[in-house]
Amino acid sequence: MRPDGDPPDWTQSSAGKGPAGKGSAGLALARCRACGHVQYLRRPFCPACGGEDLAVEPASGRGTVYAVTAVARAPSPDLQAFAPYGIALVDAEEGFRFMAHCPAEGVAIGAPVRTTFRAFGAGLVPFVTPEDLS
Repeated sequence: MRPDGDPPDWTQSSAGKGPAGKGSAGLALARCRACGHVQYLRRPFCPACGGEDLAVEPASGRGTVYAVTAVARAPSPDLQAFAPYGIALVDAEEGFRFMAHCPAEGVAIGAPVRTTFRAFGAGLVPFVTPEDLS
């Protein structure tokens, strides 16, 4: 945890750069130094042992699709221009599950995927594509 009490931004490595070290966003995880548990969600503690000594490290961005769906009706008028778009739950190689955007078609449950980041509305979101298309 940072001195100001806020958990770290885990889309960035500790140097403030993405895992590739190029200043871009990238997936990051927290590993508990006490028990080794891996987590993706921002928490100032380990849910497995309660420890507060977490090491933030880059994730590979590779994983397997656990679930996928297409969004035809965007949740706001600002995002309607992006519809239809896909949303996937991905089991990362490192052992955590995360949500990412994906193509509306062509991503299947069980497929190996690679993560990049793309602009979506006013933000930047994880975007997965099948390994063979990356």
